[in-house]
Amino acid sequence: MTAPAPHTPVPPVDPAAPLLLFDSGVGGLSVLRKVRKILPQAPVIYVADNAGLPYGAKSEAQIAARVSGLLGRLTERLAPRLVCIACNTASTIALASVREVLEVPIVGTVPAIKPAAAMTRTGVIGLLGTEATIRQGYVDRLEAEFAADKRLLRHGAPELVAAAEAKLRGDAVDPKVYARAAAALREQPGGDAIDTVVLACTHFPLVEAELSTAFGPGVSFVDGSDGIARRIAFLTEGQAWQRREPDLALFTRGGSEVNRLEAALEAHGLGRIATF
Repeated sequence: MTAPAPHTPVPPVDPAAPLLLFDSGVGGLSVLRKVRKILPQAPVIYVADNAGLPYGAKSEAQIAARVSGLLGRLTERLAPRLVCIACNTASTIALASVREVLEVPIVGTVPAIKPAAAMTRTGVIGLLGTEATIRQGYVDRLEAEFAADKRLLRHGAPELVAAAEAKLRGDAVDPKVYARAAAALREQPGGDAIDTVVLACTHFPLVEAELSTAFGPGVSFVDGSDGIARRIAFLTEGQAWQRREPDLALFTRGGSEVNRLEAALEAHGLGRIATF
């Protein structure tokens, strides 16, 4: 009889090992907000691939290669305890390939179709995302599994990504941007009955107040950030935390636009800015 292999103890996690949140820009700050509420003691490195922004206009092959390559280098350099891809577009396209190459827990971002289907009273749901996200088979499968008896109307709204980025820089945004997004859903067959809107891009909760005004009363908004934060808390349960220096915002390109985000980053607990 073969003796059982000796048990190899899992080494303890370095208390200073950070959570790494990754997005194409500042949209993932909407996820960071929720993570802060559950894990205020967790050291965080927030990575924005602003040199690759916007992801929604890129091909699936470009996104998969870029995200996998960047996260491979980042995890090697930064040694995070967990990586969160706080970007619907990157998650729906590259999550599987990233999990194949990284040896740390990976949490992705899923369009919140399941909770929207439970919330809607009229049975008509709007979905706002990037053009790349709304065309993914992953979204089709979520619709088939959780909203087969509902009507899901989709719209790709790249203008909202730029609007969220501009808002956090302190720039004025034309309200017509939000009105166009609302109209694009309302004008589809059955769109006048929309009572629930899925914000399927992490940038969009940053402009939820403006979207609420554009859609008018009686419309609820839902995104996946609460579920992501809970999942991160579950996967790190029982681990020790120690913040040895201010949390870091890391960009793939510097410049004046990054400098103008300093106040918004500080408001989200990111006291240092650097480029990768």
